Amino acid sequence: MMFRRIDRSPFLARWIERLSTFLARRRGLPVVIGILLVVVSFVLQVVDVYAVSQALRLLAVVFQNVGILLALIGLLLAEPLGK
Repeated sequence: MMFRRIDRSPFLARWIERLSTFLARRRGLPVVIGILLVVVSFVLQVVDVYAVSQALRLLAVVFQNVGILLALIGLLLAEPLGK
């Protein structure tokens, strides 16, 4: 029942359509953002060597994992979004 409501949502349909159109024109954007997040994670890990902080270590791990996932999803979506 909940999924039917989500499927019929005009807001969600418009949002997905806009996102699809935006990404179709910029197919490499998720990959580039993912790579940038991994680079930021690397910088945070280097800084963490000199300024040991639990929060810094957590941010580095989060940025790294989100960056890798975003880049992989971007690679998977590049072909279906068109040329």
